[in-house]
Amino acid sequence: MNYTNLFKIALRAIAANKMRSFLTALGIIIGVASVITMLAIGQGSKKSIQANIAEMGSNMIMISPGADMRGGVRQDPSAMQTLKLADYTAIKEQCNYIKAISPTVTSSGQWIYGNNNTQSSIYGVNGDYLEIRQLSVSDGEMFTDNDIKSSAKVCVLGQTVVGYLFPDGSDPIGKVVRFNSIPFRVVGVLKKKGYNSMGMDQDDLVLAPYTTVMKRILAQTYLGGITCSAVVEGVTDKATSQISTILRRNHKLKDATDTTEADNDDFNIRSQEELSSMMNSTTDMLTILLGCVAGISLIVGGIGIMNIMYVSVTERTREIGLRMSVGARGIDILNQFLIEAIMLSVTGGIIGVLLGIGASYGVNLLAHWPIFIQPWSIVMSFAVCTFTGVFFGWYPAKKAARLDPIEAIRYE
Repeated sequence: MNYTNLFKIALRAIAANKMRSFLTALGIIIGVASVITMLAIGQGSKKSIQANIAEMGSNMIMISPGADMRGGVRQDPSAMQTLKLADYTAIKEQCNYIKAISPTVTSSGQWIYGNNNTQSSIYGVNGDYLEIRQLSVSDGEMFTDNDIKSSAKVCVLGQTVVGYLFPDGSDPIGKVVRFNSIPFRVVGVLKKKGYNSMGMDQDDLVLAPYTTVMKRILAQTYLGGITCSAVVEGVTDKATSQISTILRRNHKLKDATDTTEADNDDFNIRSQEELSSMMNSTTDMLTILLGCVAGISLIVGGIGIMNIMYVSVTERTREIGLRMSVGARGIDILNQFLIEAIMLSVTGGIIGVLLGIGASYGVNLLAHWPIFIQPWSIVMSFAVCTFTGVFFGWYPAKKAARLDPIEAIRYE
């Protein structure tokens, strides 16, 4: 008996019991569709988070003051004065792995223009901050190095602040706004960025020369932090290590010796790569969990195939006996029922793949969730459903192949 005849017999058996065959394949259909949809949602979330992190700043490295103990009390890092302009200059001149660097000092307060006001933060930075945070000026221009040297009272507004201070849509360029009681002339407006993955409004900010914020607002000589960007993502660790060495040397912190321990760092260094790795591990775990939950339905579908194949073997015992009595071998009977099980699972797999892709786009269209369908998820789901058909169809087929022809013919 050749395989063409076996396929024809399997097709006739499936066609003779259409509803039962459909219900048998339904478990596989739902399983494959669930796996593809869940993996698409998980991978879509991962891609969305990666894009949002990239928008916050490419290869960004953030240096902040470290907490210290004074009189047995741990101090707030924001109150520490360990970062100076000399540290910024040293890193800028000595670190080989950064392409942009900016001092940062921050203050919050009320912005006022005419009868309009809003609460927002002012960030004292330099021109490199735009490159580091991937910001751009849509109207006007960024303040200049001369503005930084002269501590000029100029600023660049974020779109959210513009919306509150100029609700009538008037052009803010050249207008004078007040931060608390200090006047600032608006020289530019930032391009809108929207909210990031953590729900923070990236447009609710105002940029000004760091010298202006340090002298005219905060009256301090130390920095709130230093923000820089690595040349490429692959050298972020090297940049972090080199920055740490430079700061420890600047702050005269002692290294470990045979008899003494090293001084603790009085600064903290965090990179965007660390945040990205943490978020990726979280989303990968979520994707695996979703895939495993959806994969359970594939197992349930396989069990359904096995049960139906048992029923089919029982119902067709006399037919098996007749075929074996006219010369069919055990391997022919095994292949006959195995092909039937594989056809059910493969057909269910094809329908499940189409349904899964459709469901993924449906989720994106209706719920506006980000999705990303990877080809390997389709191949994996289809391969698993085929394996399921072989695995769960083999045992009933083996049982049919081992039937005694005489007893099978006499079976009632």
